[in-house]
Amino acid sequence: MYDGMSRPSSSHPSGARRTAARGPLALALALVAALVAGCGAGGGTGDRAASGSPEGFPVTVDNCGVRTTYEEPPSRVVTIHQHPAELMLALGLRDVMVGTAFPDSAVLPEYREDFESVPELAEKEPSFETVLEAEPDFVYGGYGSAFAENEGRSRQAFADAGIDTHLNREYCGDGGATMDDAYEEIRTIGRIFGVRERAEELVADLRKRTSRVAEAVEGAPAVPVFVYDSGDKSAFTAGGRGLGTEIIRLAGGRNVFDDLDEVFGDVSWEQVVERRPEVVVIYHYRGAGSVEAKKEFLLSQPALADVPAIRNKRFAVLPLTATLVGVRPPHAVGDLARALHPERFR
Repeated sequence: MYDGMSRPSSSHPSGARRTAARGPLALALALVAALVAGCGAGGGTGDRAASGSPEGFPVTVDNCGVRTTYEEPPSRVVTIHQHPAELMLALGLRDVMVGTAFPDSAVLPEYREDFESVPELAEKEPSFETVLEAEPDFVYGGYGSAFAENEGRSRQAFADAGIDTHLNREYCGDGGATMDDAYEEIRTIGRIFGVRERAEELVADLRKRTSRVAEAVEGAPAVPVFVYDSGDKSAFTAGGRGLGTEIIRLAGGRNVFDDLDEVFGDVSWEQVVERRPEVVVIYHYRGAGSVEAKKEFLLSQPALADVPAIRNKRFAVLPLTATLVGVRPPHAVGDLARALHPERFR
């Protein structure tokens, strides 16, 4: 289960989608490619000043208690977990990505081709040694477990190896995140990679996307929503401190457990019955059971039979990655709003 600092324990079908190149030939090709890129006029890491030094650098970033000064944009990046990879791709930084790991769900269509072209280092979190083999100068983790000390991947271990790290701001401190955190994460990555204008353009686009949905559902009654992540003896649900609750609100709903002072937590089925949700939002991620299996479980429980959402079979589905700090939350607002208020989008 999800504890706010590490991701839910999950897996996905065996058979890696792709594997990273290995061996002397691959290294030689990488060096040639780097030299060619260095002689080229473009690049995904921002403009250069006339002097040849990167424009806007050095950049200093304080991230979860780690202060890093970047003299130039990172040029070889490994992302651990899906949402950092999608954020990088949204900023047009595919050319510096040398590896990803632990995909959670289907990638947004506009980034799928680029995502598929990045070597997958591991189906779950890669070992420290596997990451080193990709020769990164920057590792970007999505969940706290990306830098699990007990698995040898602490940020200090990477620092000792001369590799900078960045952890999604959602996992700094004791949890909790807002839509503004998503926008600030985009801006921070934009600063690190020298693409501030792209970052601002992306934030503006995502804000407009959310505003259009808010206008569409304005004045509609807030639909009571219960988030079902997992659980049988009790329900593991989204609390009031998570970004999921804000997504529900912006989509014209109300999380019936918004008073739960946690990002995620367990509640009893009796509490679910008492709060009478009209829609169940199922969080989906690999390794946590299929959406259909979760629906069947909920529909088969006699105690839930009179809950309006169950009686009327009103379900909506959100990938867990859509509720995490990154580029996905504004997309999730639109998807959920269409499920809660379909009459406003005809």
